[in-house]
Amino acid sequence: MSPVSSTAGSFVRSGKVRDLYAIGEDRLLLVASDRLSAFDVVLPTEIPDKGRVLTGLSRFWFSRTESIVPNHLLAAAPEDLPAEMAWDQDASRELRGRIMLCRRADVLPIEVIVRGYITGSGWKDYQRTGAVCGIALPAGLKESERLPEPLFTPSTKAEVGHDENIDLAEAARLVGADMALRVRDVAIELGVPGAVDRGHAALTKQLDQAVPTAERGPDLGHGLGVSPLLRPRPATAGILAHPSVATA
Repeated sequence: MSPVSSTAGSFVRSGKVRDLYAIGEDRLLLVASDRLSAFDVVLPTEIPDKGRVLTGLSRFWFSRTESIVPNHLLAAAPEDLPAEMAWDQDASRELRGRIMLCRRADVLPIEVIVRGYITGSGWKDYQRTGAVCGIALPAGLKESERLPEPLFTPSTKAEVGHDENIDLAEAARLVGADMALRVRDVAIELGVPGAVDRGHAALTKQLDQAVPTAERGPDLGHGLGVSPLLRPRPATAGILAHPSVATA
């Protein structure tokens, strides 16, 4: 168990990578471990400082995208956390760079993916049907070819097993038509090269192939970005969720 467990309130759960702790009624502490997962399996060998890298990526993109979608991040350095969460020097050293104190948000039950390239499960769908998530595509595309424009291609958020691609209509059935359209629009804006920081190299060609993830939530009708955000990943491009519990 992390050194945070004795002082940070109630342990909620461990995800594949992050451990979650409840801080009062309206906050969560996310602690990014060095665990490595692939295809929904946590591997036995950790990668040193992987959790710090993931947390650093989220913090960087939260700061760059807050003009597009607000986010749940409240604090990230041990010295900026509430007094009741004070740790000794050894614990603070271990947790520095791994932690994010966040507002709670109710995560939408879908994975919101923006694809800039035809690859992964999208490529399999295209080979079988000529479409991805109900969106017809031109014939003759090659695997990993860049698409004419970013596509909103949601999937289920499976508790067990693998996620399944769905179309916009099914996403609307699961989260409501208005929310599905708002999430689509924000996800695509995050996924368009240059949208995050116009005039700067915020989205390079490499990051254009990444995952603009943005867990999104309903806080009085407003979207809320939660971790992770714009993490590099080859095949998918976004998670969006509903404000009030962040995911690990």
